[in-house]
Amino acid sequence: MNGTMMHESLTVGSLLDHAMNYHAGTEVVSVEVNGDVETLNWGQISHNARRLAAVLDKLEVPVGSRCGTIAWNNRRHLEIYYGVASSGRITHTINPRLHPEQLIFIVEDADDQVLFFDRTFLPAVAALKPKLKSIKHFILMGGRDAEAEAMLDGLKFYDELLDEVEPVAQWPEIDETSPAALCYTSGTTGNPKGVQYTHRSTVLHSLSGNQPDGLAIAARDTVLPVVPMFHVNAWGVPYIAAAVGAKLVLPGPHLDGESLVNLLNDQSVTMALGVPTIWMGLLEAMARTGKKPESLERTVVGGSALPPSMIDQFRDKYGVELIHAWGMTETSPLGTMNQLLQKHQGLSDEEKALLRQGQGRPPYGVALRIVDEEGKPLPHDGKTQGDLQIRGHWIVESYFGKGESALTADGWFDTGDVATVDEDGYMIIRDRSKDIIKSGGEWISTVELENIAIAHPGIANAAAISARHPKWDERPILVAIKNGEADVSEEALLAFYKGKVASWQIPDKVIFVDELPLGATGKVMKNQLRERFGDVLLES
Repeated sequence: MNGTMMHESLTVGSLLDHAMNYHAGTEVVSVEVNGDVETLNWGQISHNARRLAAVLDKLEVPVGSRCGTIAWNNRRHLEIYYGVASSGRITHTINPRLHPEQLIFIVEDADDQVLFFDRTFLPAVAALKPKLKSIKHFILMGGRDAEAEAMLDGLKFYDELLDEVEPVAQWPEIDETSPAALCYTSGTTGNPKGVQYTHRSTVLHSLSGNQPDGLAIAARDTVLPVVPMFHVNAWGVPYIAAAVGAKLVLPGPHLDGESLVNLLNDQSVTMALGVPTIWMGLLEAMARTGKKPESLERTVVGGSALPPSMIDQFRDKYGVELIHAWGMTETSPLGTMNQLLQKHQGLSDEEKALLRQGQGRPPYGVALRIVDEEGKPLPHDGKTQGDLQIRGHWIVESYFGKGESALTADGWFDTGDVATVDEDGYMIIRDRSKDIIKSGGEWISTVELENIAIAHPGIANAAAISARHPKWDERPILVAIKNGEADVSEEALLAFYKGKVASWQIPDKVIFVDELPLGATGKVMKNQLRERFGDVLLES
């Protein structure tokens, strides 16, 4: 007889089972909508997830149905992640920052049968209810609430529903290739598109993405995902934390810098994850209050390009390592992590910091390439720019509800980014293809211009965009926010560029604003800035 190995399906429920069996006492800390801090553990999360599965059975929600969530990062949301997917349904996290019409489109496109939501979003859900035709059960994530009940007819209450059932004894048998979760792209242009993750892709993403050169979360860590659970499954952290039994701290709705530094210290957080705008707010709060993140060792930054000056500030002032990562909804999201190689150990801190500015290299499970406008592969020499494409075990093949493939003819997904890749696989995003500026036939990277501006001590944030020009077709302009009461002039900021880029790449104009338009995932909405300022160079 031939030797064989056991086969067990790779399922989301198996991650939680591991946490329950071997890390049941490890804490899960949850900041609630009202600011209260609730402390549970993985054993209780598992118990509640199994009760939720029993609730869905009792409500006769069919297996394979999508169950929507509009919620912050909290323990009930975590229980829904597992109780829904592990019982054969699909967890559909919905971004509450989207326009109401997009929210309606997403719920109806997904054909959600259940909608779980936090108290924060009660007014919005009550207003949208008449248009959410597919929803059979509206469930408030909390206890009985008379005011809420009066606002939304037929409202059910999460805590009461769980109290009425016994937990399911075991998860049903699930095909690992069946869907576990659904996320929609942010939909900055046109309607959002759904990306449906399977149990298999989710578990593989959790295992490969948490290698020593990946997120490297360990059982001894206390992890704070500031990245929302409604945005690409909080970058997979709720799954990874269960797989390794790490303490998980869920920050709820309070994501301002001062709230975060207090939470970091109160819970002795060792690792945090979030977008650059979050860490800009944290730096500002720490500078203003004099508080420091006493236990924080490292933070992973993604969602948009990381300003190099931020790496220096966290390292030099606070002893915190910033790790650049890149991904997107279509990639689950991990595509690259910027961890150094053995040959880099002898480099100076400055040389290492320079390497850290890029988005990093792919873990096992994904591959990258860059191509020209005809789709021909380009060399990985660290200099040649091309359209970035990706393939792998947790990369989208087709969008939800769409029959056609989302891939190129030879099986790669085009990311919409312009990048370089070197011989070691280190990738640097040079720009979004829709944002890069072509002036007089030459390319100018908006990312590079923004990084220089943000490094100026008088600038809190900045966005570089193209403006129409009568001679050069397009020229760069900078839209910037001053840092507090900083008295920086347009002339001084433009002078700051000298010697850092070629003179013809320096922006033609600086426009100071009080705030930049941010999209649903914290990225600057450059399309809005182009609409507002795109003709500014034609007006003089």
